[in-house]
Amino acid sequence: MASQNCFRIVIPTLIMALMLTMWPLPDWLEYARPEWVVLVMIYWALAMPEQVGVTVAWVVGLFLDVSHGAIIGQHALGLVVVTYVISTQYQRIRVFSLAQQALVVLLLLLVKRLLVLWVDGMVGTAPDIGWYFLPALTGAIVWPWLFIVLRDLRRRFTVSRNF
Repeated sequence: MASQNCFRIVIPTLIMALMLTMWPLPDWLEYARPEWVVLVMIYWALAMPEQVGVTVAWVVGLFLDVSHGAIIGQHALGLVVVTYVISTQYQRIRVFSLAQQALVVLLLLLVKRLLVLWVDGMVGTAPDIGWYFLPALTGAIVWPWLFIVLRDLRRRFTVSRNF
C-alpha cells in the first residue's frame, strides 16, 4: 500500500518536473533554467532511497533524453550517477541544513552537467561553455524551496519510506 502511495506522488512530481523542463522561456532566461528533473530525483532519492533509486533514475533519464532530443542515455547517465551518490550518502545528506544540502546539490548538478558535456564532446556537439553551468547554480538556489514543497506534498499524501 505504501509503495503504491509512493508512486502516486513520485510519478506526478517527475512529470511536472519534465514539463517545467520543456516549458518555453525567453531566450535570455533559457540559460538559467534549473534542472528540475534532476532536482526532483535528488529529493525523492533522499526521501525514499529504497523505492526511488538508480533504476527509476535511468528510466526518467531516458525520458529526459527523448524530451531534449539528446543522445539516448546521455542525461540518463548523469541522472544515474547523481542518484547513486545520493543513495549511498543519503543518511549523511539528510542531516545537513538546507544550505548545506544546497551546496551538495550544486556539486551534484555540476557533476551531471560535466557528464553531459563529456558525452557531447565525444560526439562533437559540445555547446558554448559560457553559460553552461548556470543551471547548476540556479538549481542550488531553488533547492531549499523545492525541498520544502516536496516534503509538504509527501507529508500531505502520507508517503512513508517503508514498503
